[in-house]
Amino acid sequence: MAVLMVALGIFGVGCDSQEATRAPEEDPEPTEVPEMVTLTGDLQDVHDPAIIQAHGQYYLYSTGGGIQWRRSSETTQWTYQGDVLGEVPAWAEPITEGDLWAPDVAYFNEQYHLYYSASTFGSGRSAIGVATTPTLSPDRANYEWTDHGKVIESYESDSYNAIDPALFVDDQDRVWMAFGSWNETGIRMRRLDPETGMPSDTDSTLYQLANRPNAAENAIEAPYLIHRDGYYYLFVSFGHCCQGVDSDYNVRVGRSESITGPYVDRDGTPMTEGGGTLVIESTPNWKGTGHNSVLQEDGETYLVYHAYSVSEDGTPHLRISPIEWENGWPVVPMTQ
Repeated sequence: MAVLMVALGIFGVGCDSQEATRAPEEDPEPTEVPEMVTLTGDLQDVHDPAIIQAHGQYYLYSTGGGIQWRRSSETTQWTYQGDVLGEVPAWAEPITEGDLWAPDVAYFNEQYHLYYSASTFGSGRSAIGVATTPTLSPDRANYEWTDHGKVIESYESDSYNAIDPALFVDDQDRVWMAFGSWNETGIRMRRLDPETGMPSDTDSTLYQLANRPNAAENAIEAPYLIHRDGYYYLFVSFGHCCQGVDSDYNVRVGRSESITGPYVDRDGTPMTEGGGTLVIESTPNWKGTGHNSVLQEDGETYLVYHAYSVSEDGTPHLRISPIEWENGWPVVPMTQ
């Protein structure tokens, strides 16, 4: 694990009638920081990372261009591979600023489905699209991404924002897509048709999962769902991203016995009323820790997220931290 430490030198200045004197230097206060997996390779400019294991390797998708992607054999060394679609699809061009955002990837109906966001910063005019491929590995003959266009959209007049998709396939092979960014009603969820990857005709409910009072100012976005020991866990990001070292993103979590909720935090506060137990937040060297995905493998759990490097003037980096479970709640261990 990589260990980060900040030493703060504390000085005092006193004066007598002749000259200024310097007070003795005090021992710096130790700073606790989250444990980190030591990563190497192409870690810069990773924003909104989504991870999946397939074909004995790990694949990571993130914001940028036609969706950036990286590959690793052991999760620790990452290699940039380009972008998935090569360009922004024609259908999305009228509502984007030139990049696709905040992807997620899931496997169902014998296809890998990559959902992505098309929007402009701060706008409620947004849409989520999807592309599919039989394999994630370009080394295989049947590797080919096909874009299927728009899945769901929102307008400025809507109370929700169609951005930040997060997919979940339950044990009944039902496919769910949580999404949401700011706006009046925060995080919503829609059931999808597993045959088409589009909204379900049998369940058209737009479920409410989480929100904050006055969400237009108290930001909540970037949902992610996992299941463990009888509970569904909903991770979200509070605060502001995309402001470099001034970002105050932090990851929160709640849980429910039903995928449709209600989700509550560790204190029992409903997530629809602003609840959310803190999982990880900024440190002196890394700001705006957020927009996470989660890797569950061989009994281990890892939080995968981005953070802005203070030493690199706010450049976003890929970060991975282990998660431990305390009384059924995810906790990122701290170290000095």
